[in-house]
Amino acid sequence: MNDPTLPLEGLSPVNGKAIVARFDGGSLSSDSGLIALAEVDKRLRVAATLAACIDDPRRPEMVSHRLDEMIGFRMCMIAAGYEDANDASRLRTDPLFKMAGGRLPCDEDLASQSTICRLENLPDRRMLLAMGHAMIGLYCRSFRTVPSQIVLDIDDTFDTVHGEQQLRLFNAHHDEYGFQPIVVFDDEGRFVAAVLRPAKRPRGREIRAHLRRLVRSIRRHWPHTRILIRGDSHYCAPEVLDWCRANGIAFIFGVATTSTLRKRVATVEASTTRRFERAKTQTKVRRFKEFHDGAASWSRTERIIARVEVGSQGCDTRFIVTNLPGGRARTLYERVYCRRGMAENHIKSWKTHLAADRTSCSKATANQFRLFLHAGAYWLMWGLRAAMPKRAALRLAQFDTLRVRLIKIAARVVEMKTRICLHLPTSCPDHAILRIVLSRIPRLAM
Repeated sequence: MNDPTLPLEGLSPVNGKAIVARFDGGSLSSDSGLIALAEVDKRLRVAATLAACIDDPRRPEMVSHRLDEMIGFRMCMIAAGYEDANDASRLRTDPLFKMAGGRLPCDEDLASQSTICRLENLPDRRMLLAMGHAMIGLYCRSFRTVPSQIVLDIDDTFDTVHGEQQLRLFNAHHDEYGFQPIVVFDDEGRFVAAVLRPAKRPRGREIRAHLRRLVRSIRRHWPHTRILIRGDSHYCAPEVLDWCRANGIAFIFGVATTSTLRKRVATVEASTTRRFERAKTQTKVRRFKEFHDGAASWSRTERIIARVEVGSQGCDTRFIVTNLPGGRARTLYERVYCRRGMAENHIKSWKTHLAADRTSCSKATANQFRLFLHAGAYWLMWGLRAAMPKRAALRLAQFDTLRVRLIKIAARVVEMKTRICLHLPTSCPDHAILRIVLSRIPRLAM
């Protein structure tokens, strides 16, 4: 028997008083923070942007769920921690999800799991390409003014799959079948692009083609903005370096260590080791050397910076290459290149906290669309965090923390003739910051 009005069993009394608990509260929701995400979407228009790229084959007079409503519902589900489309069948009646989608609690239910599944399989390659350009347009609209320079971090992440998905490939390093999508964020954590691809290391021509499309789309919006691209060593391909120079793109990439490069820093490594031994402390000694050199496959020599660090575990040397004209070697390495590591946190937010690795559809186009849906959920959470005051502790919080603190708030929903009342917990520990965030969301750029 699955009667929600029956009392829960196994509860111990408190101070001699029995506890009677039933699921009979009526119109309640455990995700009242969705009202804030809905305000973010109204400002950034993420769902409408993606929906505009899809050709709807349905007869207009027979449509119950608009494309933007379904996409908004799916993104809110992901942001609230319901990453599986199966959850739609249970959440479609939730009053807060309805309100986030622009419906009254008494209105028709939201899209079911089967409807969401049909939506995910609807876009073709042409529509997905349009979505990729639209996501870049969304990125550009997120700035209040045109920036003089932007910094783009390009990276890839492994995505394990279990099934016969198109484009899946066995990766010996991870000992799994999967995908290895390329993702791009800017240095402030804004989502820029995501491309589904097989689980193998991208080659120079593939990276160059991806960057060409990316930069071309950005320059349609900002023709005079300077662009700096950062990446680790497997993005340092001769095709990429030549293309960046030919198109006025600044770059700073890691360089794989070679015997030729090690010879250039052998003297510095030896002197740094002696300094550490004389110091007789556990503090690492770090030094830098700058020179011009290049691999045999490069068309010219490039500016290379070597970071030599000696500690109790021995000597560690790293190399980077850049075409930036000025700046000290230490500054370029520590304050420009090393900040690329924040991209790992952004990927974690997108992949782990928002479950962007749920690419279980058999069609590659459907899985690419899922990447965009999870990117849309990322934009909602990023907008929520960006609306925080600069000195607020949650300004630097991870998305899973924001979800627990600001979205997972219970509410009783009372619908009246002229208004809807949300009765939130008086004991909510973050009611003050939620009030501030709602007042600041209208300031987000469009």
